[in-house]
Order: sequence, then structure tokens, then C-alpha cells
Amino acid sequence: MNLAEKINVMRASVMGANDGILSVAGIVIGVAGANTSTHAILLAGLSGMLAGTVSMAMGEYVSVNAQRDAEKNALIQESRRLDNDYQGEVAFIQDKYQATGISADLAAQATAEMLAHDKINVATRERYGFDPKEKTSAVAAAMASMIAFPTGALLPMAAISWLPVTARIIGTVVAVIAALAVTGYTAAALGSANRLRASWRNVVAGILTMAVTYFVGSLFA
Repeated sequence: MNLAEKINVMRASVMGANDGILSVAGIVIGVAGANTSTHAILLAGLSGMLAGTVSMAMGEYVSVNAQRDAEKNALIQESRRLDNDYQGEVAFIQDKYQATGISADLAAQATAEMLAHDKINVATRERYGFDPKEKTSAVAAAMASMIAFPTGALLPMAAISWLPVTARIIGTVVAVIAALAVTGYTAAALGSANRLRASWRNVVAGILTMAVTYFVGSLFA
């Protein structure tokens, strides 16, 4: 498994767990707002977990395949450009290298050497911004999400079923907030983004989700 595929699987795992936590937390908190029956809450949570697991897995599979189809089309388009206007592609790559601050002579030399070594992959990478040699697996991403979603969903279901009735809603909210902070931080770390901002954004989204579903559920209490 190459680096790109490892990152893709980790991304699918983190986002799957995050969605499992958030989606099922919203469901169980909403049902708890309307019904104190632990059986009803767990049944709703289980239904949401199963539906979400299938939905997330299929979503990852379709998404990664769509990305791969777009990359294959880019390779075809670039192959045609190289066949029909090779010098135009050479000039495009040289200009791109010069824009980084290197001299025209060095840009020309680098372009010639790189195209001579691996013409289609180099030209595609420079024009479209991805490396055709790095492959990602739609099946691996789908499997990662299929495992991660129910794993994340277990947290709110366990919290709201095991805690005492008088404390289960607030206890579940606290547990979910802590978990969302972790998944937000992890997702930001994988994407080299601001960790604190991502964690905070994830937590706020979770609080709003649970507040809305609890309010709606309480209307039917």
C-alpha cells in the first residue's frame, strides 16, 4: 500500500468514525428527548448505525471511483495533447517551472530530462496536479468507512444506555464532545490543517446537532 492509499484509508476511517459519532448521537439524543425507554433509544440508534454504515461505505466507494475516473480521463486528455502539440506541453511545463523562480535554461533542462524519463506521467502531474502512479483503492476506503462508522456510533449508544436515566443525556453529550474533539484534531492533522480550529468546528457542529435533535424530540414527549 503506497502513501497516498494509506492516507486515503486513514481519512476514510477518521471521517467514518466522526460521522458515526455525530449521526448516531443526534439520533439517540433526539429519541431520548421524546422517549425515556432505553429499548426505543437503542433501537433507533441501531437502525441509524446500520443505515449510516451502508451509506458511508457506498459513498466512499462511489467517491473514490469517481476520482479515479476523473484521473483516467486526465491521462487520456494529456496523452492527446502530447500527441497533437508536444512543444506546447513542453512550453507549459517550462513556464510553470520558471514561475517558481528558476532560470529559463534550468527550467528547459529539467523539463527535457523529466519528459524523456516519464513523458505522460510527468506531463499529467504538472498540468493536473496529481501523480498518476499513486493509486487509491475504492474498496479499501469503503471497508475502512464500514468499520469506522459503527465503531464511532457505539460511543453515544453505550453512553446513553449505560448511564443512569437522570444523567444519560448530559453524560452522552460530554462523551460525544470529547470524541468529536479527538476526531476533528486527527482529521486536521492528516490534512495539515489548523488542529484547534478543526476540533472546535467539529465540537460546535456536534453541539448544534444534538441541541436541534433534542429540541425536536422534546416536542413529541
